[in-house]
Amino acid sequence: MPLPHQLELLSPARDADIGIEAVNHGADAVYIGGPGFGARASAGNAVASIERLARHAHRFDARIFVTLNTILRDDELEPACQLAWDVYHAGADALIIQDMGLLQLDLPPIQLHASTQTDIRTPEKARFLQDAGLSQIVLARELDLGQIAAVRDVLDPARCSIEFFIHGALCVAYSGQCTISHAHTGRSANRGDCSQACRLPYQVLDAQGRFVAHDAHVLSMKDNNQSLNLRPLIDAGVRSFKIEGRYKDIGYVKNITAHYRRLFDEILDQRPELAPASSGRCSFSFTPDPQQNFNREFTDYFVNGRQDDIGAFDTPKNPGQPIGFVTRAATDHFELMSDDAALHLSNGDGLCYWDAQKALIGAQANRVEPLGGGAWRVFPKDPMAQLRDLRKGTVIHRNRSMDWVRTLEKKSADRRIGVWMKLSETSGGLRLTATDEDGNMALAQAQLAQSAPKDIANNDLKLRESLGALGETIFTPIDVTLDLPRPWFVPVSVAKQLRRDAIAALEAARAAAWQRLPRAAPVEPPAPYPDDALTYLANVFNHAARDFYARHGVTVIPAAFEAHQELGEVSLMVTKHCVRFSLSLCPKQAKGVIGVKGTVKAEPLQLVNGKEKLTLRFDCKPCEMHVVGKIKPGVLQAGAREAAEHALRFYRAQPVA
Repeated sequence: MPLPHQLELLSPARDADIGIEAVNHGADAVYIGGPGFGARASAGNAVASIERLARHAHRFDARIFVTLNTILRDDELEPACQLAWDVYHAGADALIIQDMGLLQLDLPPIQLHASTQTDIRTPEKARFLQDAGLSQIVLARELDLGQIAAVRDVLDPARCSIEFFIHGALCVAYSGQCTISHAHTGRSANRGDCSQACRLPYQVLDAQGRFVAHDAHVLSMKDNNQSLNLRPLIDAGVRSFKIEGRYKDIGYVKNITAHYRRLFDEILDQRPELAPASSGRCSFSFTPDPQQNFNREFTDYFVNGRQDDIGAFDTPKNPGQPIGFVTRAATDHFELMSDDAALHLSNGDGLCYWDAQKALIGAQANRVEPLGGGAWRVFPKDPMAQLRDLRKGTVIHRNRSMDWVRTLEKKSADRRIGVWMKLSETSGGLRLTATDEDGNMALAQAQLAQSAPKDIANNDLKLRESLGALGETIFTPIDVTLDLPRPWFVPVSVAKQLRRDAIAALEAARAAAWQRLPRAAPVEPPAPYPDDALTYLANVFNHAARDFYARHGVTVIPAAFEAHQELGEVSLMVTKHCVRFSLSLCPKQAKGVIGVKGTVKAEPLQLVNGKEKLTLRFDCKPCEMHVVGKIKPGVLQAGAREAAEHALRFYRAQPVA
């Protein structure tokens, strides 16, 4: 949890090696999955790996957050609690949780953060979680600046900070409010195993069964990019800025972390009242560019209000950037011309184009030949006959540059902590004092008889160079002072040993000064939950969670959808995204349009993908959409034994007094 004046750049890590590079490229904190119970089922890590990552991060006062953010069955509570203790002993700084049942357990004294899966949309929910003992809360991605500021106004910044997603893939649902995957496949998004039905193409039918859209990915969002909104988000109260991507590769994490590190450093240089949440300054051997990584094009989503163009409706794939157009298509190659004479293609580059049906077609370059003047000949990996509609005039995009990939495969960043060094005389020799920019100090001494240098003119310069040669450490010299009353000849070997001893002692001093984040105490008596009744969308999947909500005044507590007690048609997804609005069929859009006003109504629409059918219903007052359906019989049958073994019967109606 950053202090109220600190800004925290929070990066994802699929594994410890990626997490280490996130730190090296400027992350103030890294979130990573443990061995289990994380909302990315195939992105788990051994406790030993988390310990290795934490050890590296803490050198820079960066923090490690471990995701324990699935909903849990009763039989999983004890293993989850043990896992919490294991990662605590490994040096983790916080747990990111969704299941409130964990708050009923004997957890270690580790800081707790509320996952985006807890669906924090209102000031009341945010204040409740703060009062329940959560120190950092991840707000719903759908909130605008005014709504974020309203949350800020009810929180105590000394007790709870606001975290917000600023980059990466967007889940179309309010996080934690989607059960389509479980209803259709038995794979629960709330348990880390989403099948991503939102990325499928659908036929969109109106209430009369007429086609509104054909094979459109109407639930697929563009990718989040808040690069232009960082200052307004800071002013609205956000203090932890989160990059999505625990499934992403090391190149993505390096590039996107470096991109935002540069933006935040620029802000921090302009606003001295703010500070970074960790130590050190980064330099990069490349120019960060978010366009170089997989993306579905970018949107800032709802931060500045509802926008017209937030969907990646044509394809959930990465279209890349246009680089030129086809000038000739032959039997085994095609030629293209670029407007950019500096464009460089490489063997293995990922190229693509849109065919006549607006499908994105890949045309990976097996071999390329420069023709001069911005022209290139491309021999694709696949036969030309398979590249339908590739003809003269076709615009070619590049979604993978091998030059870029190779750049990020090498060492690409250097993170250093500034240090002042002062050499002074003692009764028996010399003392080197090292003080870092965080105020940590260390000493090293050498017994040495004073003798005058032969080359007085260059002696001090060479001595400063020897003492300040910190290349293989995490430090960089801010200043090297020779506080000596008379000229000293110091052998190079002595100077190097003084430097090594002082820097080793400084690292030890930093490690000794490192402190765990404090665990927040819940208020007493327990704060009442904002509502006295829940629905299955509260994701209560164990009796400890049920007891938590009962203790906070809730009287109606149904079991989570995964308990298979909602057998009829229900909302399988709640989302701020509106298909009617995106297709220009919103009644609010029609207001004032002559001849249209009153004729466009928020009637339900139907989504069809093969045998799958979903109904879209529109709640216009809060401007939300519900995707309605029911659980498949096959999912019920497959889960019958598990449901019997872990049967949940909570309050589905208010108990009789």
